[in-house]
Amino acid sequence: MALENDTQAPDFELPNQFGEHVRLGEFRGKKAVALVFFPLAFSSTCTTEMCDLRDNLALFKNNDIELIGISVDSKAVLRAFAENEGYDFPLLADFWPHGSVAKEYGVFLDSKGYANRATFLIDINGIIRASFITAPGEARSIEEYQAAVEELQLTKV
Repeated sequence: MALENDTQAPDFELPNQFGEHVRLGEFRGKKAVALVFFPLAFSSTCTTEMCDLRDNLALFKNNDIELIGISVDSKAVLRAFAENEGYDFPLLADFWPHGSVAKEYGVFLDSKGYANRATFLIDINGIIRASFITAPGEARSIEEYQAAVEELQLTKV
């Protein structure tokens, strides 16, 4: 079962597509985070979704939100994926132990061996304020991200 809103986001540290380690806790007190789990790099639906995020990066930057993608792919695959598609945001490799962060967030699909399409918007204090998960095979829409960003902004008041 996926983590619920208004709960503390589990901290983790994973390598990005360049092999640099990124720790979620480093953003606490500094910046909100949109954590975007996706099944597999280079798959058609995931590529479309990540390209939509790339094309709408201002939605996150203008609201001071760090956009972070995460999948079970290796950092080498994620680097090739990011370079091929021009992604200018971190992609983290939940490669080993296989899917451990996705499991912590309750979105790992054991029968498939990868994470479901799940998004968690985490406020500056590390609390999940908005989240959404789509059915297997169903893409997330930018409208869902816009609504989640609005929800996150409401918690600042």
